[in-house]
Amino acid sequence: MDLHEECGVLGIISPVAADVAGMAYYGLYALQHRGQESCGIVVNDDGVFSSHKDLGLVSEVFSADALARLPQGNMAVGHVRYGTTGGTNRNNCQPIEVNHQKGKMALAHNGNLSNAAVLRNALELSGAIFHTTSDTETIAYIVTRERLRTGSIEDALSAAMDTLDGAYSLVLMSSQKLICARDPYGFRPLCYGRTKDGMYVAASESCALKAVGAEFIRNLEPGEILVFGPDGIVSRREHCGKKPKKICIFEYIYFARPDSAIDGVSVHGARVQAGRILAKAHPIQADIVVGVPDSGLDGALGFSKESGIPYGIGLIKNKYIGRTFISPGQGHRLDQVRIKLSAIEESVRGKRVVLIDDSIVRGTTSGRIVRLLREAGAKEIHMRISSPPFLNPCYYGTDIDSRENLIACHHSVAETAEIIGADSLGYLPVSELGALIGSGGYCSACFDGDYPTAVPADTRKDRFEQKLSEKRER
Repeated sequence: MDLHEECGVLGIISPVAADVAGMAYYGLYALQHRGQESCGIVVNDDGVFSSHKDLGLVSEVFSADALARLPQGNMAVGHVRYGTTGGTNRNNCQPIEVNHQKGKMALAHNGNLSNAAVLRNALELSGAIFHTTSDTETIAYIVTRERLRTGSIEDALSAAMDTLDGAYSLVLMSSQKLICARDPYGFRPLCYGRTKDGMYVAASESCALKAVGAEFIRNLEPGEILVFGPDGIVSRREHCGKKPKKICIFEYIYFARPDSAIDGVSVHGARVQAGRILAKAHPIQADIVVGVPDSGLDGALGFSKESGIPYGIGLIKNKYIGRTFISPGQGHRLDQVRIKLSAIEESVRGKRVVLIDDSIVRGTTSGRIVRLLREAGAKEIHMRISSPPFLNPCYYGTDIDSRENLIACHHSVAETAEIIGADSLGYLPVSELGALIGSGGYCSACFDGDYPTAVPADTRKDRFEQKLSEKRER
């Protein structure tokens, strides 16, 4: 697996001053799988904002001393980042904080604006000065601009949503309110719950609610703005129903934790279903079904149940190594695969193995995993993938910015099987994607090219860094 995911957001509001930073820490820890580049927490103590942000994992950035320096408060916003727009540097850490004429704001964003470059260019021409190269700052500028024209922060956010296009799940904190919003397509998930002592918690995934002891209430609807403030909880739906629902199907295949539920659908259940579909679409005679930890395990279970081939543990993951895509550079990626996974020889030696993984992007990681099983004595390896072949870039928060590195764009299924060293290869049929979630619309543009929004002219992740470099050269 060579994919990068996007980000995770979290917001907390308490009726009384409390250790909201500590709660945010545990919530972000549960969302760590959504981004490992950087993280941050901003605490609101009666209108006074205090923050700590840096590059690294949650456990690295938030030492006991760092958490102790954050005061108690009645609100907090948190973020874990893997950036699909903007480079890896401290300036791009979130939440973004803004001081403007009508108050303060802290903003955390999950997703990717498809019209970010157009919006940023217009803002720069009007005199805006950007301090980061992420599209989140573009959102912050537009919300701030609208706040100067409107009577409330939620009115400003609603007006901003008329301009924003693409994927965004937002958690926004002002001096008195915590506001959540989901784009009208609903590309990225967002839900909220309540603790026994009256705190409300919003998060990208329901697993983060469980981590802080909050009971899940519901998911935000696509286009919904949810306001927590002095007037209680107010749901604004003026943007709901304007667009067809397009939840990212890859949330269910790979991004989300299996113990989460998104829009009423169990992630674990969706992955088991993918395995069942693979067993019917690509049957094979074999002795054992093995999943690639972690997101391939549920699919392997489903394949085993449907096919009757015994499920087994054939690969062990080093729990102290991050996902393979954390480190840049192909050579480093391969080094991480070597120490991340090891094969259990007793399970696979002399056997015909069905190997389940969530996707193939470049093919390098898949090839290395196949070799691990070969070296452990597997007689045959039949790879089955819980997603269709990647054929197109994603503009909504998944780090696929070019067809150039997608193996399926240049090789047939048989050729790909030969390249990665598998005896056979089968992908989930595109026509079966809807069966993973049962109902509701979804975005599968990375597989079928059916984009819900206009395709941006420049799709490079570092496009804003490149723009700055070009300006300096001139």
